[in-house]
Amino acid sequence: MNIRFKASSRLLVLSVIVLYAIGSFSQTTLKRDPGIKKMVDDISRDNIEKSVRKLVSFKTRNNLSEQNNPNQGIGASWNWIKSEMEKSIPASNGRLSVALVNYKAGGSEQRIKSELELKNVVATLKGVDPNDNRIFIISAHLDSRAEDNNDGVVAAPGANDDGSGIAAILELVRIMSKKEFSGTIIFMAVSGEEHGLFGASHMATVAKTENWNILAMLNNDMIGNSGSSGTFLNDNMKVRVFSEGVPAFESEQMAKARVYSSMENDGKARQLARYVKEIGERYVDQLTVSLVYRNDRFGRGGDHSPFCKLGFTAVRICEFNENYDRTHKVVEEKNGIHYGDTPEYVDYEYVRKNAGINLATLANLASAPYAPQNVGISIAGLSNSTILSWEMSQKGKKPAGYYVLMRETYQPLWEKKIFVEGTSITLPYSKDNYFFAVQSVDAGGHESEIIFPAPVRK
Repeated sequence: MNIRFKASSRLLVLSVIVLYAIGSFSQTTLKRDPGIKKMVDDISRDNIEKSVRKLVSFKTRNNLSEQNNPNQGIGASWNWIKSEMEKSIPASNGRLSVALVNYKAGGSEQRIKSELELKNVVATLKGVDPNDNRIFIISAHLDSRAEDNNDGVVAAPGANDDGSGIAAILELVRIMSKKEFSGTIIFMAVSGEEHGLFGASHMATVAKTENWNILAMLNNDMIGNSGSSGTFLNDNMKVRVFSEGVPAFESEQMAKARVYSSMENDGKARQLARYVKEIGERYVDQLTVSLVYRNDRFGRGGDHSPFCKLGFTAVRICEFNENYDRTHKVVEEKNGIHYGDTPEYVDYEYVRKNAGINLATLANLASAPYAPQNVGISIAGLSNSTILSWEMSQKGKKPAGYYVLMRETYQPLWEKKIFVEGTSITLPYSKDNYFFAVQSVDAGGHESEIIFPAPVRK
């Protein structure tokens, strides 16, 4: 069916955004799912602070530290994280399971010189639809370090790096385990990050080997510092989302499609980053999601990268301002300056807000219908109109309709969302001048991931 801006007045009420007029300012209307909003509001900054301080109490979580001491070292930390996650099993009605996942790390010519066994903590909140095999992951790393990465004894509190990310995940497990979602959500606390992303690499390999249907992976690494060193900025109202442009995993066919459609800025990671911004800012007040169009910061990496390298859609969520007097430093006072990653310098309100954008994103994705299939843009013949077509997924619940997204080619964000009930639309805009995409939406306003169209000759 060919639809020219057809929209149901009944379903347009569900629209989260009043359509943006391209090239002009337009009022924005927010429509929040009350259930998701309540979950976001239930995130406790006090709980987050308690978790950070508990993690710091283990003195060090270095990968080379003790594993069998119940009060100190990395072993005490992963056992405590596991026990905290397990507290939410009764409230989940059996849908939540928690496990320690063992793996080997290190060896000659690696940062860990001799092979040792490390553990990740993985909590799985099973979706309620047995036919829905979609998986959505949130991750943070539990290990810490000081200046000498191979010193497993010196204090390495890691309050922000990455106690803040772990504390956020623990809050999400506590809150989200009480709710039902169609898709499965996996909460990961991984080790091995500071020595080479070992824990995340192991989980990405497991996911690839077992053919997990991962649609989004959110890596939270350092989400609790709001003040910068050097420039002395202080702002807890902005957070960064890093996303790769040209995919780290790209076949020859994918590369040809990217070049043909000029979609170097429209890979799956970029679409996920835009999704995090839209949904995060919808549910969390006084926080702007700043999209950084690179995979990570110069000379550094994060646990999303092993997933990207194996073809999964993954992004990094990270504080906007970094303080290099604290990151990977020995705890000390020198010339009136505090060094070291200690808990009194974490902005817990900032962590709370950043946890909120994660929760809102995961809850919307895991509640949404499956994305449309075989999304195409017609390149048959010359025309100043654009024809888009797609198919409804045969999996999951039937969507209430679809959003067609649109933006000028130089714009970083989608500018216009058009609701349609059918599976095609003709727009009086040239496909040469704009980018388009399509996503499914249900009656509650939960949107699927964003699908960029492939050229079709019909």
